[in-house]
Amino acid sequence: MRSLFLLLLVALASLGESKKEGGERHRRAKRESLSRSKRRWVLSTIELEEEMDVKYPYKISTMYNDKTANVQHEFQITVEDEPEGLFTINKATGEVYVHRRLDREKKKSYHITFDVWDLTAGKKIDKELSFDVDLIDINDNAPRFTNQFKKSYDVMENTKVGEYLPVSMNVVDDDLEGTINSTVVVTVGKQSPPEPKIGVKKIDERLHQLVSEGCFDYDKAKQYSVVINASDRGKPPLSRNVTVTLNVIDTNSHQPTFKKRQYEAEAVEMQTPDDILRVAVEDKDTPNTDGWRAKYSFISGNEDKMYKITTDPKTNEGILGVVKAKNFDVTTLVKLQIGVENIEPLKVCKDGKLIEDLSILPPRDSVNVTVKMVDTNDAPVFEKYTEEVYQTEESEKGQVLYTPKVKDVDSSNVRFELLEDPAEWVTIDEKTGAITTIEKMDRESPFVDENSIYRIVIAAIDDGSPPATSTCTVSVHLRDINDNTPTLLNKTFILCSNHVDKVMVRAKDADAEPYSGPFSFSLANGKTVSERWKIDPTYGEEVGIVLLKKSDYGKYSVPIRIQDKQSQAKEEKLAIEVCECDETGVCPKILSIGLGDAVIGIICAGLLAFLLLLLLLKCNQQKHTNPICSEEYTQTLMKYNEEGPGTDCNSKSNILPSMTMESNVNGIKLGHTQMNSNMNLTESQQFVHIQRSKKEDYMMNVNMNILESQRQRGLHKGMTRNARRSTVSSDMRSTVQSFPVSRSKSTWSDNRTSSVLQRSLSVTCDNQTNSSDDYVKIYDYEGNGNSCMSLDVLSSGNQQDDLSFLNDLGPQFKTLEKIIMANKSGVS
Repeated sequence: MRSLFLLLLVALASLGESKKEGGERHRRAKRESLSRSKRRWVLSTIELEEEMDVKYPYKISTMYNDKTANVQHEFQITVEDEPEGLFTINKATGEVYVHRRLDREKKKSYHITFDVWDLTAGKKIDKELSFDVDLIDINDNAPRFTNQFKKSYDVMENTKVGEYLPVSMNVVDDDLEGTINSTVVVTVGKQSPPEPKIGVKKIDERLHQLVSEGCFDYDKAKQYSVVINASDRGKPPLSRNVTVTLNVIDTNSHQPTFKKRQYEAEAVEMQTPDDILRVAVEDKDTPNTDGWRAKYSFISGNEDKMYKITTDPKTNEGILGVVKAKNFDVTTLVKLQIGVENIEPLKVCKDGKLIEDLSILPPRDSVNVTVKMVDTNDAPVFEKYTEEVYQTEESEKGQVLYTPKVKDVDSSNVRFELLEDPAEWVTIDEKTGAITTIEKMDRESPFVDENSIYRIVIAAIDDGSPPATSTCTVSVHLRDINDNTPTLLNKTFILCSNHVDKVMVRAKDADAEPYSGPFSFSLANGKTVSERWKIDPTYGEEVGIVLLKKSDYGKYSVPIRIQDKQSQAKEEKLAIEVCECDETGVCPKILSIGLGDAVIGIICAGLLAFLLLLLLLKCNQQKHTNPICSEEYTQTLMKYNEEGPGTDCNSKSNILPSMTMESNVNGIKLGHTQMNSNMNLTESQQFVHIQRSKKEDYMMNVNMNILESQRQRGLHKGMTRNARRSTVSSDMRSTVQSFPVSRSKSTWSDNRTSSVLQRSLSVTCDNQTNSSDDYVKIYDYEGNGNSCMSLDVLSSGNQQDDLSFLNDLGPQFKTLEKIIMANKSGVS
């Protein structure tokens, strides 16, 4: 046992010694350098502080290898993923240098590889050694905001305390995480205005958001400027700030109030006007927002829902109207109480906090309105506004159809009028309203509807101011009687006997059941008609008229007797044309049985036009008849306005020489007639009108105008023809009409004048028969204009002209010359 105890003590002592030696080795390696066993690398630990403010290049460590003794060697260094020249090594001594400042936020550590080479053998002396260079962090970065900020943010005026504002901040610090250098604190550095307070709430390590710590007041401040500060806890601390703008949006923080405390309105009973009163309010909130817009309602007085109140969107006024017509016996005052509030709920701040309890909020404003409902003249009231009356048609006139019963609480004097009576069958008593027939009522009238009802509308009018009217509709149901006989719908037919042997005939009766069809048909004239025609069937709405002899072509009138169910009959005649039709069923050369209305109208119009034409011709004949004047002529020609035919190309120019009239011409005394050279002879005219009739009647007008001036005188012959026929006898008749030149009387008697004209006309007729040049020709067709020069353009001769051409004037003028010479000789 004693030996066992000794062995245990020796073991404990050895264990303690080994622990002591191991701890010593660990402390020495950490304090001084990393060493290998024999033939291994020995080097110092490399730790660098970032951004060192030293002289560069700066020695950071020395490399050593025990295999380099007595060997010509060289150290080499390699740095991964870094630009060349950042780290270098002294090839002979193994000293390691850094050549510029290092930023830990860009690269936290550097991986470096060391090698030692035997310069004699040209190979590595030992295995390569790799290790990292760690950078020690310093507080060289201020916090930064990673989110983008707007120019301004909108916040509501009614934001609650502690409620998030729409401004958030995302803040980071690039220094070593988990150290005081990267610990960030965000605060509000400054705000304007200072109330209410605005704070910052941290959401997580990076996210922060502004919060309200009081009540905004739009009336006091509409905009806030807030400076947000972010700083770390390094030594010294670094910080960064940003400024944001908050715009306060007005909300409903003020109650609307009525401008007046009492309103009065007036409305008329039984009317529904939309606007009888407007009530106005004041509101300090921003116009045209829901916090400003008023919402009106009835508090009391409108239990029967008779009134309504709406809001004018432009003026914010309340518009009171009537929606339900009501009759008041007397003028009545209606009391209404109207309240007002905003569309947006009211939010009020008290002691820096919004009031959440609605019962604490101030009550809404209200106003009293008195509406005067004016009682007007009420219209008379019919006991029945529609009445059904039954009457048999064609009843004798003078029957009372209906007497209305009317009440009027405002008046006892009511009169009645007839508003609608389209057929004018009835009259109405103005005092009693009794409707009485003045004509027989016909159920088949176009004024009666398809249900045999004739409608009458009457009015009851009182004597109020203004008069009030109410109406009543009386529907008269007319009972039918058998007052109409059956009639054929079509009375003209064409029977193609080579195709069919009958035509179908349909009848109609305007009466209703049981006074209408089906009908009984029969032939009216017995044996003669029945030999050629028969009816099959003889009863019904439509029957067939059958031709018995198909070869009998022509037009036939078939009398038919039609009888309704009440044995009331009527005889009708059918016009049937029997013919042989072509394949298309058309009867050739179908002639109408009678003249239609259109044909008769055309014939009458033609006769009327013919009579008018005869009347116009008669008037025209009378208009152009030349009057015969019994006054004696005084060697002048009458002016005649009717133009004759164009100048005859074959005639020679007949120009008489100008003459000077004296009181004694070649021994012929002209009485007191004086014509000197200064007289214009257009005032002296002679007209010769000759009418002649041979086998055909015609009239000739010879217009001879002697136009003379002081130096020009000529004789123009014009002959016209009137083409209209007359009943004048074939004897020659002439009329000489002369107008006196002066006031002196003619020296010739009527008998002598007639004798002279008869002789001259006789010679003229002979000359026309014998001569082919100077007689009046009849032209029924006037062709193109004469190519010869008109006599109008010929110059009249003067006293110095050669008058020898007068010898060739022709037989007519020679006859005139003889007449004149004969007169001269007789006078002398």
